[in-house]
Amino acid sequence: MFVRKKKNKSGSVSIQIIDKSRGNYRVAHTVGTSSDPDEIAYLWRKAYTILPTLIQQSSLNFQSDNTKNLILSFRDVQNDQVHVDGPEKVFGKIFNDIGFGEIKQDLFRHLVITRLVYPGSKLKTIDYLERYKGVSLDISKVYRFLDTLQRELKEQVEQITFNYTKAVLGGNLAIVFYDMTTLYFEASDEDDLRITGFSKDGKSSHPQILLGLLVGAGGYPIGYEIFEGNKFEGHTLIPVLEHFQAKFDFSKPVVIADSGLLSGNNIKALKVKQYQFILGARIKNESKSIQSKILDHPLSDGAFMIIQKTDDLRLVISYSDKRAQKDLHNRKRGLKRLEKNLKKGKLTKSHINNRGYNKYLKLEGDIKIEIDYEKFDTDSKWDGLKGYLTNTNLSAKEVIENYNQLWQIEKAFRISKTDLKIRPIYHRNRNRIEAHICIAFVSYTIYKEVERRLYENNVPISPARVAELTRTMYSITVKIPETNQWETIPFKWTTEQKLIKKIL
Repeated sequence: MFVRKKKNKSGSVSIQIIDKSRGNYRVAHTVGTSSDPDEIAYLWRKAYTILPTLIQQSSLNFQSDNTKNLILSFRDVQNDQVHVDGPEKVFGKIFNDIGFGEIKQDLFRHLVITRLVYPGSKLKTIDYLERYKGVSLDISKVYRFLDTLQRELKEQVEQITFNYTKAVLGGNLAIVFYDMTTLYFEASDEDDLRITGFSKDGKSSHPQILLGLLVGAGGYPIGYEIFEGNKFEGHTLIPVLEHFQAKFDFSKPVVIADSGLLSGNNIKALKVKQYQFILGARIKNESKSIQSKILDHPLSDGAFMIIQKTDDLRLVISYSDKRAQKDLHNRKRGLKRLEKNLKKGKLTKSHINNRGYNKYLKLEGDIKIEIDYEKFDTDSKWDGLKGYLTNTNLSAKEVIENYNQLWQIEKAFRISKTDLKIRPIYHRNRNRIEAHICIAFVSYTIYKEVERRLYENNVPISPARVAELTRTMYSITVKIPETNQWETIPFKWTTEQKLIKKIL
């Protein structure tokens, strides 16, 4: 007999025990059917506890480390004797390797590792730990812990993370990257922290907070801060830089940030604080004379030009054919959306503004809304052009290359929002919100270390796939009849799971 997964036409999967003792394959027992990956894993695990009773034998052979066969009684084996131990073996080891093992809080460890393999609400976390790890937790205990985590652990978490990133980068923190994102809440009511504002998640009607993230080269984390949901992101840069520079006592780095943080006040403050910087420039907002300099000197693919704005400020302009194609595609897509909404009568005077592609709208007469196709065509001259504002002594090529690493921080937000499911946030209490972000931050740090090890060992799978594989790494705890001692025996790993050993 053996256990198999059968894919059904509906998309669900049935876990079945198959009997082939008489030459023909027949379904001896259907353990269950589900579409949920975690439920399927649970049914798969359950099948192996049912298997011995169906084949009418009370023992199975397992191979021990010293190659002697152990005859183990399975007659009284219960489901809670089979555990998922992959997450602890993989992510738990890396948790320790980074240094988080210094935090002697089992609950913190459980919450971080579960965030990597089974992200969800705290109630779902409790359910996962009980069903697959045999760890029983009361939700009130979890909430009490979250209430104190920020106060007791955040500083230690930040120090461990900084030490890790500094070690990975060989002590090179000469360049840092900063960006903001928004995290929304399911609750509709606001407070001093959770406030509606401009949402990067497209959830403008939901209360939100701002999350500022500071990373080093490669997207390796340095620290984070959270802010009120309606705070202007440009006002967050200097406080975050000063906080972490003072906390970790490292020399002033070159700061790289996108155009959302480009403002006269920020530039002035960065200069006063003697920071060097590379900021994404809004070249269409430059003066007429600078715009003319840009457009009067067409660039070929990969070429760049330098415009000296002041004694200490340079504007680097680059051109890319690939970017030009992308810009044209986005403009056409925005135009089609406007045409569709105009046809449906969804556009009013209030839509005539400079937000996104609304800039192509115009008012004919007193009430008629039309699309300004001439403005749309005129915008094509900017396709493929990108500007960078800097006060560094780096060459134009180095400025562009360093700024182009900013995608690493965008990737960090994407990982946090998809693989780690940092949002939506269900908490209302500020301490618990901050604790939730702290747990996700530690999980992201572990994720990056897994990613680094996979790359260095040429293992052709992703960290997300590693998390998925760990969910089906089982062990069973049984009593050895001869010795009357309990022993935990791991199930044999699959070929793909064995690849993970390389990163451990």
